Amino acid sequence: MDTEKAYLSNDKDMIKFQYGRRIVRFRGPYSLEYFTSVKDWDNGYMVVMAKYRHNQDPEEEYIDLVPILKNLYIDASQFLKPIKEVRLVYEQN
Repeated sequence: MDTEKAYLSNDKDMIKFQYGRRIVRFRGPYSLEYFTSVKDWDNGYMVVMAKYRHNQDPEEEYIDLVPILKNLYIDASQFLKPIKEVRLVYEQN
């Protein structure tokens, strides 16, 4: 496992962020179909392109993990510090 990479995916409106053995799941928009790319990662703040049911084209979306991690009593600064890159990962059926 690459210790500088984290992984982002979704199953309908449930977003999954995985780093190491930790998996953080949280709700996203009900119309989210899938993420198409991660444009930027800045210590817990992501800019992603997401495909929604109501739009044919992907839209830019913003995800801030810091408040999500704090609500889960995870030390955000310690958890996020080693992450240098976020990649999309979807299981193949």
